[in-house]
Amino acid sequence: MFTLPRETALLLPSLYAEHLGRTLAGIRAALQRAQLDAVVLHAGATVSRTRFDDQAWPFRPLPPFAHVVPLVEPDAVVVVPQSGEVRLHRVPNRNFWDGPAHAPLDLVGPHFVSVFHDDVSALAAALPQGGRVAVIAEDTTQAARLGFADDALNPPALLRALDALRVLKTPYERACLTEANRRAALGHAAVAAHFLGGGEQSELELHLEFLRATGQDDPETPYKNILAMGENAATLHHVSYGRTPSARGAQSLLVDAGATCLGYASDITRTYVRGATSEVPSATFARLLQGVDRLQRNLCDAVSLDLPYEQLHDEAHTLLGALLAETGVVRCGADEAVSSGVTRVFLPHGLGHSLGLCTHDVGCAELRPRADNPFLRNTSRIAAGQVFTIEPGLYFIPMLLEPLRAEARGRLVDWPLVEQLAPLGGIRIEDDLYVLESGRTDNLTRAFLPSG
Repeated sequence: MFTLPRETALLLPSLYAEHLGRTLAGIRAALQRAQLDAVVLHAGATVSRTRFDDQAWPFRPLPPFAHVVPLVEPDAVVVVPQSGEVRLHRVPNRNFWDGPAHAPLDLVGPHFVSVFHDDVSALAAALPQGGRVAVIAEDTTQAARLGFADDALNPPALLRALDALRVLKTPYERACLTEANRRAALGHAAVAAHFLGGGEQSELELHLEFLRATGQDDPETPYKNILAMGENAATLHHVSYGRTPSARGAQSLLVDAGATCLGYASDITRTYVRGATSEVPSATFARLLQGVDRLQRNLCDAVSLDLPYEQLHDEAHTLLGALLAETGVVRCGADEAVSSGVTRVFLPHGLGHSLGLCTHDVGCAELRPRADNPFLRNTSRIAAGQVFTIEPGLYFIPMLLEPLRAEARGRLVDWPLVEQLAPLGGIRIEDDLYVLESGRTDNLTRAFLPSG
């Protein structure tokens, strides 16, 4: 387990106490609106990998539970009543095959009435007798094991309210997200040093180096690390790591990898090119990389309160159109590159997403994006306390470029240049931002990893 910095470890207990108070107040207000007397938050259960085997996936608690309790224990339950004591029910570990999960701090003890139980009788005794109780759990099977009928499971209005509580982060959550960024930055720096040092490494070897530098086991990462060399960077979620060391000379590497702290995730992407010379394609790719880094920083600076996030996404395409024209990838101006839809071939995904206990966290995509932005995961108006990513990209994806080439608008593209650039795959730069009361942002990523 990665050791928390001393300053963070000293701060977290008081920050967690404040976070818990605010979160419980929000849950109780939601219960009142829903005319419920209590809610039972289930941590979840271990999940079998397949019905044909007896192995289970590494356990991760359900986010509504983890928002209240930073505890990684299957079948733990928190009971939050409208008023009175909040109870934490834990199942004693009687499994000699597996040990308990690591926990860097005991934040939980002082704040809950803790009960260890082997069956649901202790849980039933803690519930308001004759009251209306909801259960937040993975599915009907888990709800039934806790003694609840299907109609008590995940009431939509309550679930939406619990999701909304996670949109604006508390100081405790901000500290966890900051630490997750610090930890991930160590991995990015180590991988960059290995790659740019000119050695021959495989994607798998670089993935393992990231884990070593961040002190994580693979299941602890918030998502499967993406390490993509050359044309593999054109696959947005490339996780089928190559085992063959890269050849010397011009080569690109895209690293999209994060870390966790008490369940909170970082999500950072950097792209590198080595062997850049005055010759195409490496020199042009290096110019594109510098341009994407510049436009990403401009978008971070453009964040302001009440700005629709989708407007930032639109600005990303305007800036990308200018970059494509400046480097000669397109034979038109920025406006035509955007209006024709050509920029959406080179940047097919959304600009970013909310971040928290989930890598693609809840609450910031209540509205549908416009039809031309189908993959945008953040459609909120920017508010103080939000945490989200800014991650523009520029890719040479064959399955998107081939249809474009056959269309009339394909005349806008310099295809010989694109063919030279395609073996380098693509570029993405991603930072995690916390929105301050002033409307400015705390860039949680560049505080530890300045360069793109």
